[in-house]
Amino acid sequence: MRHPRIIIASVSLAAALAIGGSITAAAATTSHASSQPAASQQAAATVRTVQVTVEGKTETVLVNSQGLPLYYYLNDTSAKSAVTGGLAALWPPLTSASPAATGLTGKLAAVMDVHGDQVAYNGHLLYTFADDHAGQVTGQGVQGFFVATPGLTPISGSSTAASSTTAGPAPAAPSGSGYGY
Repeated sequence: MRHPRIIIASVSLAAALAIGGSITAAAATTSHASSQPAASQQAAATVRTVQVTVEGKTETVLVNSQGLPLYYYLNDTSAKSAVTGGLAALWPPLTSASPAATGLTGKLAAVMDVHGDQVAYNGHLLYTFADDHAGQVTGQGVQGFFVATPGLTPISGSSTAASSTTAGPAPAAPSGSGYGY
């Protein structure tokens, strides 16, 4: 089945050409980026560090170019995201084909997975949290997500993500924030 936007764009293009009009290549191209989370629309993601309060302590954490804290998920591997569906709506993946780092000593890379080119730090795929604002960490320990820090231990192999950061050890179970995923 054809996508409705493609059909509408084709009809619009045919109508413009039939009446002798011209249309630019940009106007004739239909983008699917609008259906992706905002973090996914970045051509080049810049990851940097800031100091914020995490569970009552001042910590240095990774943030995206908008200043939103970045998290990793315990159930991910270094090559595969386990965050899909409703979970991905609450925890949008950070994607970019060419991520850049400012002030980081670890390895930043783009990993091709279900989200496209997802940004990873030391092998940990990165996400933002829908309830966060710049400089505010509210997702620490929620649903198996933990704030990413510059000292995040690299994933060895592709089994599971390391369970500790400099922001403290991971709790035994998610904190039960009411999101239920």
